[in-house]
Amino acid sequence: MRAIIIFFFIVPFLLLSSCQTVQKKSQQAIKKENEKLSKFLHQPESELKIVMGLPDQITYDEKGSKILVYISKKYSVTCERRFEIDNNKMVVGFSSEGCF
Repeated sequence: MRAIIIFFFIVPFLLLSSCQTVQKKSQQAIKKENEKLSKFLHQPESELKIVMGLPDQITYDEKGSKILVYISKKYSVTCERRFEIDNNKMVVGFSSEGCF
């Protein structure tokens, strides 16, 4: 009986602590990704292409800005990075999904 009580107290504690560890690691990965991509802000489009290569897709938003899309896969997870290029051919924004 004592073993069952210990089991019901320890297992939830371990599960909760492991969830916090995963959350911390994912937050660190997101922070690192944002730091890496923010270096391209206010840089010319040509500099982005030198470092990242040619984009997988090029689209345009409703404001007329060019969006360069880079897609890669790691561990069966698709990583998509989008960079907004203004009319002066400068990087003015970025977003990242699934990248770590």
